[in-house]
Amino acid sequence: MAQTVVGVDFAAGVVRAVEVGGSSRKPMVERYAEVAVPLGAIVRGEVMEPHTVATALRQLWSNGGFSSKNIAIGIGNHRVLARDLTVARASRERIRESLPHLVQDMLPMPVADALLDFYPVAEIDGEHGPQVQGLLVAAAKDAVLGNIKAAKLAGLKTVEVDLVPFALSRVYLRGPDAAGTVALAEIGGSTTTVVIATDGVPQFIRIIPTGSDQITLELARRLEIDPAQAEQLKRQIGLSATAVPPEYQKALEVIYEVAGELLTSLRNTINYFNNTRPDQPVRQILLAGGGAALPGCERAVNEVTRMPVVVVDPLAGLEISRKLDENALRQGRPNVAVALGLTAGRAA
Repeated sequence: MAQTVVGVDFAAGVVRAVEVGGSSRKPMVERYAEVAVPLGAIVRGEVMEPHTVATALRQLWSNGGFSSKNIAIGIGNHRVLARDLTVARASRERIRESLPHLVQDMLPMPVADALLDFYPVAEIDGEHGPQVQGLLVAAAKDAVLGNIKAAKLAGLKTVEVDLVPFALSRVYLRGPDAAGTVALAEIGGSTTTVVIATDGVPQFIRIIPTGSDQITLELARRLEIDPAQAEQLKRQIGLSATAVPPEYQKALEVIYEVAGELLTSLRNTINYFNNTRPDQPVRQILLAGGGAALPGCERAVNEVTRMPVVVVDPLAGLEISRKLDENALRQGRPNVAVALGLTAGRAA
């Protein structure tokens, strides 16, 4: 039996956890829970107030009834980077050991301040022998230390720190929609994660430091309304293709301005990949995340990128335990994706 590891997502205003059981052929979501935390306790996935979040984690474990205190956490904000890297063929462990000596010039921070990993993609024959092409992943250490501290204070053991784009890939890059070369665009609250993959294997990663929360903040600021009203207005109007009443016109302009910048970044990311890898162009976009639920989002992405768009479901192909409220879980399904991806693939 594989060791049970619970996926924990540190999100703005909430911590979530998922435990998956069953078998690799028939995985089942066995436990899920979430607990609110005060705004500011977690910022862009980083724990700012470990003791506050530890209290929430203890409540989370009490509510969710998780069978293990071993957890996997994710990192995936503006302080994480992924770069192409080709190295001499060796075991992944040896490649990891050599990274500090290979990548200093590629990092915007001292090697001593970074967590480094290597994700192999393909083996090739180089001028001096076999090589491995892959992705260098680097994250600022202090971007995750607060999360690990909060978990420890709550009596939990962090056994793995994973990259959020990889977690999302395990959730969404499955089935016929992920065949060939596709771009996964997960529009979250504070970031938009773009993973371009071929037959489910990530080839390129970019984390755009803008998400759907930016729309809410701009609506609140410019219209001088509170964030709750702004969020409701955003969800009501969305990226409307039709005219709106005059009282909503200003809100619509703000939404299109902020969303337009995000969609332009998405288009430019895909164009960059296609220009550098003309032999494997992106054939379609898989759209996910809470931002994808905005009315008109699918159409807007299609219009800006001129590419087919498919909205994907993180719970597709998964069984849901009868102990859980399946309707509630499915209604909030974009929110469960990160924690689900952190624990996915561990079923025996």
